[in-house]
Amino acid sequence: MEVHSNIINTRFNETQYDISWRDIMRYAAAIADNNPFYLDDEREGGIIAHPMFPVTLTMPIAENLTDYLNKESVQDFQYDVLMSSVHYSEYIKIYRLIRPNDRIIIRIRIVALLPHRAGTHIILCFEAKDKLGKPVFTEYLGGMLRGIECVGGEKGRENLPQVPQIEQVGKLLWQRDIFIDPLRAHIYDGCVGPNLPYHTSKEFAHSVGLPDILLQGVCTLAFATSEIISKELGGEPTKVTDIACNFTGMVIPNTKIRIELIDKKEKKDCYELFFEVDNKQDKKAIRGGFMRVNKDR
Repeated sequence: MEVHSNIINTRFNETQYDISWRDIMRYAAAIADNNPFYLDDEREGGIIAHPMFPVTLTMPIAENLTDYLNKESVQDFQYDVLMSSVHYSEYIKIYRLIRPNDRIIIRIRIVALLPHRAGTHIILCFEAKDKLGKPVFTEYLGGMLRGIECVGGEKGRENLPQVPQIEQVGKLLWQRDIFIDPLRAHIYDGCVGPNLPYHTSKEFAHSVGLPDILLQGVCTLAFATSEIISKELGGEPTKVTDIACNFTGMVIPNTKIRIELIDKKEKKDCYELFFEVDNKQDKKAIRGGFMRVNKDR
């Protein structure tokens, strides 16, 4: 199978969400984070959403992308190819955290196709603004089209944000083991979605060659994000401006993950934090983990 690089010109319709306090609390419950910033509505200033909350708005779009196609793009869209995508990379640029009663308007684009040894890396961009037109977040969600050739060559790499490189490989600043309870994938699925059967059905997981149901990759990333916010920021999430990683391994519920902070750089106005997550087989579930923290926000 092939994917043509001209798919980058596909047009999609905007969509919008109205955010409630229940949405924000439900997400905190889904990732087992009891930080009062997300749950205590008597806190001065009220509650705000976890930095990873934007994926609750964009993942359902990515899983049902054809529903958002502009009618002029329907004929040229490669439905069968795009539906084979597996979540591979993530980058979220955060301008401010989402609050209750926000109206979030999202513009959808395909911004890059990159040939990869495993197939083709396709990146969707979700630009989110509030009802006043001010930016809230921009997410670059990358899918791997395994075994699918990119016809027309690489396109759009210049559109992507760049993750800084680690200065010292093999460094370890701290690590923490976290137990993923047996119901976590089900809880995340019920609170957040999207409803993909290999996160909840053993029968389906086994039918497609998986060893068991899998924890959602973005849930694993949220656990890592929460742990870094707790250890490095004293629980203050508003300072987070960027989160990125590659998903490279499976996490099975009822096992432990190990979150490792492997480097930290101090810049003039920010800190850059680098992390990885190992699964129970000591294989990397997350590689290239990156978080940027604004000193003055």
